[in-house]
Amino acid sequence: MKVFFYGLFMDVDILARQGITPQDAVVGHVDGLSLHIGERATLLRSAGARAYGVMMEISSREAKDLYAGSSVADYVPEAVTVELKDGSEVEASCYILPDDKVTETNRDYAEALLQVAVKLCLPDTYIAEITQACV
Repeated sequence: MKVFFYGLFMDVDILARQGITPQDAVVGHVDGLSLHIGERATLLRSAGARAYGVMMEISSREAKDLYAGSSVADYVPEAVTVELKDGSEVEASCYILPDDKVTETNRDYAEALLQVAVKLCLPDTYIAEITQACV
């Protein structure tokens, strides 16, 4: 299954430590959603916003196992359209935290996410958004 990751799970090395072996990792973005960094990252509906991340192919079993952990168990899959770097669009699942579970910013998580975003060469404007959550 295709999954759009926007938090620390964008990093294939982090997924590998979780026992996940993603295939075909490609940077892309989803329009109409904005990044919110709480205890962990989530996406919030926001007109005109754009959230960046990585679309990967993982098995349904891997997705189920990945989101079974207590820190991510509240996330629910939603269908999104991901625009890839080449301009093509692909349907994917994206795990999003329900609005009533959104928390205040976790600076440690924001700093770790910033490192991943820089590693993936995400746009400077997006890196600046993440940097704001670090202060």
